[in-house]
Amino acid sequence: SMDGAPPPTSPTGLSVYVAVSQLLGLTLLATTGAWLGRYRGGVAWHSPLQFNAHPLCMVLGMVFLQGDALLVYRVFRHEAKRSTKALHALLHGLALVIALVGIIAVFESHQTKGIPDMYSLHSWCGMATFVLYLLQWFLGCSFFLFPGASFLLRGWYKPQHIFFGITLFILSITSCLLGITEMLLFKLSDSYSHFVPEGILANTLGVLLVAFGLVVGYVLTREEWKRPPLAEELALSMDFKTLTEGESPGGGS
Repeated sequence: SMDGAPPPTSPTGLSVYVAVSQLLGLTLLATTGAWLGRYRGGVAWHSPLQFNAHPLCMVLGMVFLQGDALLVYRVFRHEAKRSTKALHALLHGLALVIALVGIIAVFESHQTKGIPDMYSLHSWCGMATFVLYLLQWFLGCSFFLFPGASFLLRGWYKPQHIFFGITLFILSITSCLLGITEMLLFKLSDSYSHFVPEGILANTLGVLLVAFGLVVGYVLTREEWKRPPLAEELALSMDFKTLTEGESPGGGS
């Protein structure tokens, strides 16, 4: 490193919180699998069990992978910005593909069983979240991964991108909680109020979803844990600003 400075390290506590988030994430995936496998017959495509692919895909894509995509800039603090951006976009893109499989599963299952679509609060919130998430991904790639936008435009859009990124993560977890409740009320009906094991397991999944969201949210909002710009990034940023805005690198702003 320059001037004999010690190699950069992660801030105290960051690694612990990231590790806890991953433990919670893997636990909620295992809990989803256990619920569907133990009480709902498992998952199979083009069968009466096709619907079960929906909750599994949504938890994996719209919660776990989306959460990890948001954490990329905290975890890979000292890697090249371009690589970090690419990983961020790749994880979000993978989450979108998996979520799309989950959406196809529920629509095909409803069609097969003659169940109406898009009438519940869960379906409204879930579809709105997915569409906005897709839009957010396209805009993010357009502004940051393949930058044709000016420095000023990127600077204006960045706070919006960050805000809607966290908002969509919260909406995704909220939609999952609504979906779990809806599924329990449909499948368990009167027995849900008697603390049956399936209800307790599904409620536990809901608590794990909230816990995962809280830990990820805490990591994202700790100011001192934000990714510091590398020296070469600051230089490139000034060069980019000079080229796109016609300002001199030494000009005040």
